[in-house]
Amino acid sequence: MVNIQDLFDDAKCFRTIRDMRWPDGVSCPSCGSASVVKNGRDDTQPDRQRYECKGCRKRFDDLTGSGLQIARESGIAKSDARSMITTLRQGIVDRTPPEALSGEVECDEVYVAAGHKGHPEAVKKKAESDGGDA
Repeated sequence: MVNIQDLFDDAKCFRTIRDMRWPDGVSCPSCGSASVVKNGRDDTQPDRQRYECKGCRKRFDDLTGSGLQIARESGIAKSDARSMITTLRQGIVDRTPPEALSGEVECDEVYVAAGHKGHPEAVKKKAESDGGDA
């Protein structure tokens, strides 16, 4: 049984996925080979492990093909599994406690010129025509 509170922490979440998905050790979702090596981590989710299969040489990670596996093992359509996964992910996001700022918080100043995003020349021309500084 999975405690939903454990899914809020990325490291625990990916560890739970690995334990449930591959209880006998990681295997390639493409060819089924157990001859895989760790091959780095995801850039945006560092707890998401990448692998490379020594058999078919394909690369995969903790989530590759998991929707298909859920559909197959549950005996449901791929579209239903996809919908279920989306609903569960959104539920976790909705229940994730907000991070509260504490201590000293700093913020740099920002200058935003409405209507001239990405066009600093237009901002400079407008400031010069108004007689002000850019």
